[in-house]
Amino acid sequence: MEEEEDPTVCALITDLEETLNTQNQSQSLPFTLSTLQNLQSLLDSNDPQILSQLLSSLSSKSFSLSSLLPSLTSAMDSAPTHLSLLSSKIYLSLILFPNSPVFTLFNPISFLALLRSLRRAVKSPRCCPQEGNSSGVAKKRKGRKRGGIVACNNGGGDGDGGESEGGGEGEGFFDVRVFLCVIERLVFVLDLIHLNRFPDSLKSLVQTIVEILVLATSREMGGGFERLAGLCSKILCQVLKSEHGEEGETAAEVLKALAPLILMGKSQARSFALGFVKGLMVGAGKTSDGVKKGVVNLPRYLAQKAPEKAEPRGFAVEAIIEIVRVMDVEHQVGFAEYVVKMTQGKASLRLLGVDLILNLMMLLKDPFIGVGLDCKVKDSWGFKCVEALIQRCSDSSSGIRARALSNFAQLVGFLSSDDKNHDVLKEVTGFGEVEVEVGVNDILRKRCMDEKANVRKAALVLVTKLSAILGGNFDGVVLKTMGMACSDPLVSIRKAAISALSEAFRTFSDESVIIEWLHSVPRLITDNESSIQEECENLFMELVLDRISRAGPEGTIRNQTTFSDSNVKAKDIEREIGLLFPGILVLLKEICNGEVTPWVKKICTSLGKKKRLRPKIAIALQNIIKTSESYWVSNSMPIEKWTAPPGAWFLLSEVSAYLSKAVDWEFLHHHWQLLDKYRAVGEFKSPCPKEFMHEDEDGIESSSVEWVSDRVFLLQTISNVSVELPPEPAAELAHNLLIRIEEFSMHSTEVNAHVKALRTLCKRKALDADEAESLVIKWVQQLLSKASRILEKYITGDSETNKGDAFFTPPRSATRKGKRAAALSRLLSEAVTAVYSIGFLVIICPSADTSTIIPLLHTIITSGNSDPKLSKLPGPQVSLKQTAPSLYIQAWLTMGKICLADEELAKRYIPLFVQELEKSDSAALRNNLVVMMADFCIRYTALVDCYISKITKCLRDPCELVRRQTFILLSRLLQRDYVKWRGVLFLRFLLSLVDESETIRQLADFLFGNILKVKAPLLAYNSFVEAIFVLNDCDAHNGHCGSKSSQTESHLFSIRGNDENSRSKRMHIYVSLLKQMAPEHLLATFAKLCAEILAAASDGMLKLEDVRGQSVLQDAFQILACKEIRIPSGRGSQTDAGDVEEESGDGVSAAAAKRGAITQAVKKGLIQNTIPIFIELKRLLESKNSPLTGSLMECLRIILKDYKNEIDEILIADKQLQKELIYDMQKYETSKAKSAAAVVVASMQNHSSFLSPGASKTAGGTKAQDNLHENPQSDSRVASAMANAVAEARVRSVLREVNRGIATPPLSSISRPKLKPNQDGTGARTDRPPHVLESLRRRQSFYSDDEN
Repeated sequence: MEEEEDPTVCALITDLEETLNTQNQSQSLPFTLSTLQNLQSLLDSNDPQILSQLLSSLSSKSFSLSSLLPSLTSAMDSAPTHLSLLSSKIYLSLILFPNSPVFTLFNPISFLALLRSLRRAVKSPRCCPQEGNSSGVAKKRKGRKRGGIVACNNGGGDGDGGESEGGGEGEGFFDVRVFLCVIERLVFVLDLIHLNRFPDSLKSLVQTIVEILVLATSREMGGGFERLAGLCSKILCQVLKSEHGEEGETAAEVLKALAPLILMGKSQARSFALGFVKGLMVGAGKTSDGVKKGVVNLPRYLAQKAPEKAEPRGFAVEAIIEIVRVMDVEHQVGFAEYVVKMTQGKASLRLLGVDLILNLMMLLKDPFIGVGLDCKVKDSWGFKCVEALIQRCSDSSSGIRARALSNFAQLVGFLSSDDKNHDVLKEVTGFGEVEVEVGVNDILRKRCMDEKANVRKAALVLVTKLSAILGGNFDGVVLKTMGMACSDPLVSIRKAAISALSEAFRTFSDESVIIEWLHSVPRLITDNESSIQEECENLFMELVLDRISRAGPEGTIRNQTTFSDSNVKAKDIEREIGLLFPGILVLLKEICNGEVTPWVKKICTSLGKKKRLRPKIAIALQNIIKTSESYWVSNSMPIEKWTAPPGAWFLLSEVSAYLSKAVDWEFLHHHWQLLDKYRAVGEFKSPCPKEFMHEDEDGIESSSVEWVSDRVFLLQTISNVSVELPPEPAAELAHNLLIRIEEFSMHSTEVNAHVKALRTLCKRKALDADEAESLVIKWVQQLLSKASRILEKYITGDSETNKGDAFFTPPRSATRKGKRAAALSRLLSEAVTAVYSIGFLVIICPSADTSTIIPLLHTIITSGNSDPKLSKLPGPQVSLKQTAPSLYIQAWLTMGKICLADEELAKRYIPLFVQELEKSDSAALRNNLVVMMADFCIRYTALVDCYISKITKCLRDPCELVRRQTFILLSRLLQRDYVKWRGVLFLRFLLSLVDESETIRQLADFLFGNILKVKAPLLAYNSFVEAIFVLNDCDAHNGHCGSKSSQTESHLFSIRGNDENSRSKRMHIYVSLLKQMAPEHLLATFAKLCAEILAAASDGMLKLEDVRGQSVLQDAFQILACKEIRIPSGRGSQTDAGDVEEESGDGVSAAAAKRGAITQAVKKGLIQNTIPIFIELKRLLESKNSPLTGSLMECLRIILKDYKNEIDEILIADKQLQKELIYDMQKYETSKAKSAAAVVVASMQNHSSFLSPGASKTAGGTKAQDNLHENPQSDSRVASAMANAVAEARVRSVLREVNRGIATPPLSSISRPKLKPNQDGTGARTDRPPHVLESLRRRQSFYSDDEN
């Protein structure tokens, strides 16, 4: 039988014998491919006879199975991939061979070679066939169809050898089936061998299996990865058994190897690692304490290895939480406590801890477990986590602060849904009974004002989530801060602030919240961001209009309470109505606030145009007004003293323009008759007759302002719904309105409303536009004619009165004069109303004939003028400016309105307006003239352009209202390009930055910091140097010399003086401009200051003898030394940047390159320009003994402070100059130190002179000495200088005593110092040895010759 099988076995034995005999001791030759294939076929045959014959044949040749190991190991290490895998398969098959010598065949070297073979096989070089091998491509495609073979080029393999001699086309191919077969046999082998004696092999096996999983994810394995993952899982489970080593150490190695996979992004390897840990290792930990300990410590290890970038850190947090979820509760609590400690570590750990706390609280059950009636809240791990999260909200790193606030906001939203957690959350935030170190209100107060935008945004989001918990405990400062954030330059922060404030309004309708919301959110209807405008409309619709709509019907359903007391006060009724409509009266009252009204009008108009207003809002407002009136009447209150809830008529007048059918005419007619019957007569008189006043109702004071405003808004409502009015009531109403206007006895606000309503009635009731226009012109001319007669009558009467009084000697009786004065006063009131009515009539009808009006107005505005030409004109010789100032002001206003309608007239009168603006002593008139000049600038831009410099003088007006009005109007004109930023305009605007009014300063900061920075970014840079000269009123600069402004104007727009207040104001302006500049402009400004100011001073062009020139030079020194002009380094840790936006590598490198280029430019500028100018200027100042030398040296010291190591490079051309400069700087520092020391000594002496004899002499000067240590670098100089100053002070004191004739007492009369013993009774010790103290006690007295 041996002879029949002999050819196969013999051929194999021959090949094996040839290979084994030819190899030397130093190197083992690998088997050939045919030998390996024949050997594998024999091993795969599983025929006991053939295998027995093989072993017998090897024994006959003096070989054993272990003799094959060197060649197999060499093949696994150096052969190509397919040979290496085949050798690995044969090696494992030999170990699995029945009755094989397992311990003889297994050795660490061969096993490590096997592992290297597996790693090299699965590594992924370029997956493509060799070049020029088209058959390889075909086989690749064919192999893919079979799903078994993948082509790869092993040329870039890890230590792969070249092709073998007998290599064929398949050498570059990686057979997945063979690879998986090797892994499968490795699983069986681990059942036979124990790796506890080979720890290195065990460690390499674990690392290889993990590496295979990672590399396999990038290979095309078809469906083979699932099988591979299963085999790898079995291998890792095998190594965890006790026969392979101590279970705890093995588990630690496995987990350490799996940690990189767990921290990876989403991949199959990560899923395998997490599944293995959560499933198999946690299960194994139930029976093994070592494995359990490793799993428990794994989350902490992952936390230490977690990356810092946002996305990888997020994957790490997710993985850690998944592992923690499958742990026991005890270990979960332990990890939570560990995370709390992490939040007090380094920045990366604090940031990770903040993320982990959020996920722990949200994913683990019962975060406040153990919290009950008998347990303290602070004992739970959840409480500690939330407390740590709150502490991180005040972290030193802005990124951590923002992340902590954002996570806390999410946590609040999550916990608020559960009642139990809600109560605990109130405790930890400081709103419960448990005392906390820092309350949430304190944190929000600071973080909403944080310097970093992402922190402010996160804080506002937190406020939104906390609204339900805070309830009525909203901090006033937090509310104000949210309101201010609604005007933040960043869109995202404005949106966050709107959301936070609206959520507070939605959940808690407190009066303070309502007021802050109405003053902050509606104004955003004019925001540049369209999404914010839409959000503003939606919120106003939801929180205001819908709320009023719901309250109106409810108020009508409730039973009205009748007060039994007839003497009930109006406030009681108002309080009762407030209870009937909770929160609505406050809302309506604040809507009609002057600061809120314009935005409410815009919102209502926008909603009306979009047809989003619903009829129920108009119905609800009518019900509120009706309910208020019925309550008033039902309590027997006089109806003439009733006024509707403030804001109700105003809001109804706005919405009625788009909801005309929802307003009942009977309702309007009833209230019109009521208000018209008891209307106020004259200017702000009581609307009720005196006979209706009751003595017991002195607490009721009807406000004529509210009465008039109700009439105005009622008229506006009537005009809005005039289309729906019946013809007869409409005609009657129009007739009544015309009669009321002709009386000229109303307030100006009523005049506007009456005229508008009358015009609307005419236009809507006319058959066509021409008829409506003719009707309007007809009654306008009728009113103008009557108004001109009243005006002429007053002018004539006033002139005759003045003339008549002058001719009577002695004067007329007091009674007759008083009657005439009363009549003239009534006539003046009519004249003022008539003049105002003329102006408004001209606005609504510009084509009206004003030929008879203009001479009368001209007479008024020029009355009393000293011009002889004007004195010849008919009219009063006494100025109406003194006798009738209200008429005088109204005449100017009306003339301005007429000029807006007549360009020819405007050309003649605009110079007169400018002249009056300059010389008028009435703040009200100046304010109105500024408004008119702004209107003229829009209508007649070319005519007003030459007067802009005169208008800007109002920026320095003594009245704050005029200054603010001028600033706002000119800013609008500049933004709309009606006025250009040229000439002195920009320089004059600068003084608004340091205005006395805080409001104007805030407006100026916003203009320069937000609007101009975008609209004109180069403006600050181009005008910076000129601004220095202008602010110091110095005319040495070329740009300033060309200015044609008078000396008075230059004084007016300067901040002259070297006092501290003037310098600080100028410096504030300079800093504000520097903040608007880009880094390259800062560099150019630095160079311009040196070239145009410092160089001009050294060349003599800037006179240093002049105080103004000295101020300019000193300002230049301060600017060059300030931190704002330095180039920002842009340095910052990765944590500071936060994870809101993370730059890519290209962006970071580009920014770094730009910063490097700027830095080099700074050095070059210092070398070429700055240092020579400073040195020349220093010599000049020293020659003149100028006090500016100190400022120069201080400036130079600060400039070179950041370039200490570069001083040699900067001054490389002149070593002597370098030494002189350093010497001068040291000398200056020494003199400064001596001055500081002298101040300290003087303060110590002054303090000690007031001490009692028993007082401690060391107490004096403590504060002064502490000041010396503010700069540690100069401590040695200050100490030396202080010693010199003390010595000099003592010498001077002795000289003073000598000069006074006081004899110095002999030394013997001076008491010796009392020395403390070395050790007292209490055992206290001193530093001095006892023999030194004893020698001092025995020291003899010495006498001078004079004393003898």
